[in-house]
Amino acid sequence: MLVCYYATTNLHLGASNPSMTEGLPHEWRTSETSDLFEAILSLRTLDEAERFFRDLCTLAEIGAMTHRWHAARLLDEALPYHEVATRTGASTTTVTRVAHWLKRGADGYRLVLDRRR
Repeated sequence: MLVCYYATTNLHLGASNPSMTEGLPHEWRTSETSDLFEAILSLRTLDEAERFFRDLCTLAEIGAMTHRWHAARLLDEALPYHEVATRTGASTTTVTRVAHWLKRGADGYRLVLDRRR
């Protein structure tokens, strides 16, 4: 998921804002990212996903992804940014970023939001 965040950031900002992509590979799709996504797709249960992501990510990374996903769900309900920030504990900067990717991203948020309905 972090790879997805960095990937969409790099994909949509590109050369128009090099400071936002500093340290990120120009082409984010690599055999290593594909392998990671294949590994995620192999998970079959919530318990397996929890175990894998707990080993893969720090608690701060899991917390950040949780804030972003919660923010996406609340933004999809058309709640104001300030309300979303208050409910999720995420910063207004994070909420604004999630809103941007929800509207202009790779449609990953939309795909999962629609599937979870």
